Amino acid sequence: MTAQVTKGPADAPPRTTGPGRGHRLIRILPLSPAMILLVLFLAGPIGYCAYIAFTDLQLTGQASSSFVGLENFRKAFGDEDFRNAVWLTLVFTVLSSIIGQNTLGFALASLMRRASKPVRTVTGGIVVTAWVLPEVVAGFLLYAFFRKEGTLNAILDWLHLPGQNWLFTLPILAVSFANMWRGTAFSMLVYSAALNEIPKEITESAEVDGAGGWRRMWHITLPMIRRSIGTNLMLNTLQTLSVFGLIWVMTRGGPGNRSQTLPLFMYEQAFQKHAIGYGTAVALLLLLVGSLFSLVYMRLLRSEV
Repeated sequence: MTAQVTKGPADAPPRTTGPGRGHRLIRILPLSPAMILLVLFLAGPIGYCAYIAFTDLQLTGQASSSFVGLENFRKAFGDEDFRNAVWLTLVFTVLSSIIGQNTLGFALASLMRRASKPVRTVTGGIVVTAWVLPEVVAGFLLYAFFRKEGTLNAILDWLHLPGQNWLFTLPILAVSFANMWRGTAFSMLVYSAALNEIPKEITESAEVDGAGGWRRMWHITLPMIRRSIGTNLMLNTLQTLSVFGLIWVMTRGGPGNRSQTLPLFMYEQAFQKHAIGYGTAVALLLLLVGSLFSLVYMRLLRSEV
């Protein structure tokens, strides 16, 4: 026969001690005001807009709204003006942000690194002044520059070159240049900080080994600041997707709809044609486009770790 041994209290496994629920609540408590504000002013409005996008809510002339499901989204994808706005938004973003601000900002940061202190001070002051100007003020300045009787045509006339009404013939290029002029300072500051973090010993060693300027930039500089490049691209792209005031002041989306990006199309549908539900659906699609860009950039950044 085998005797059964009963475990007493002394034989029980020791109970692990750790922070209880009260300790966790105490840790979360300092974050609660920020979480409440995020819910009230970020998640709440986004959720309400998502609900409106599935209704036929009108700004005027309708006492109540009804649920229409995906009708607003089907209308958007079948609307030629919406497809035109998507295409112009991509052109505007690629030209003025991904190519323009990014390339020009890096070029300015590289040149200013080699320039004298007075040149850096003057150039940086001019570029940053364009950045800190309110969007509406910058729009009026660039409108005066590109209009038929504006500064650009005056310069071309002085050089005996033909001018034209740039806001009528090439409106999307004009507003793209305006956004590039205004937003390049941010890229310049980001790249200036990133270039200053590169050890001088590395570039000096490559120069001693006979590597030219382009080879040093391609094989040393760009790989070492690639995370700054990805972060700058993501922030600039998201900011450019939401540009409204600059284009509205310069062209109001015209002539016709040749410079009507998604923010202007959304404004027209919601507040000029009073279709709040449809305009909000377009806003959600714009938010989706921004999210896709963010996911691509974040995936690229993670792959570089």
